[in-house]
Amino acid sequence: MMQGRGSGKREVELTVNGKKHQVTLRSADTLLRVLRECLGLTGAKAGCENGDCGACTVLVDDTPIKSCFMLAVEAPGRKVTTIEGLGGETAVQQAFIEKFAFQCGFCTPGFIMVSHALLQLNPDADDEEIRGWLQSNLCRCTSYEEIRVAVQVAMAKIRRKGDSDSIQNHV
Repeated sequence: MMQGRGSGKREVELTVNGKKHQVTLRSADTLLRVLRECLGLTGAKAGCENGDCGACTVLVDDTPIKSCFMLAVEAPGRKVTTIEGLGGETAVQQAFIEKFAFQCGFCTPGFIMVSHALLQLNPDADDEEIRGWLQSNLCRCTSYEEIRVAVQVAMAKIRRKGDSDSIQNHV
């Protein structure tokens, strides 16, 4: 990390979605702000901006993190994955579409990121564990039931693939 002279800004290298990016930021900049405003990755949404709603959820070292609550200066040396970094249609994304697990879509990227992390960690999660993971995000438009069912459908798709490589490629 290099300190900019007299600007109060730093230049840091972030690894986001498998690519290295040099960004100049202030110490107080959140990861959410840097992703959206510096890197143009707008999938993580600025909802409450105080860590309550989960619309800004990204994965940091494969763990769901509310990016409005993490300072960007904490991210160098860590692997950040946004909804854009999942690429293509994953089993989770397909299941959300099939089960109509969204309405306005504002919270959907956060729910998909949490679901993706859960299924990577435990592709055989039970209903209680799914509900527990989904509690970290809020939706004002739809029923959580559709979201929970979508996660179960994604789990079934992954199980049909039959091996751990499928989980990586299809979650």
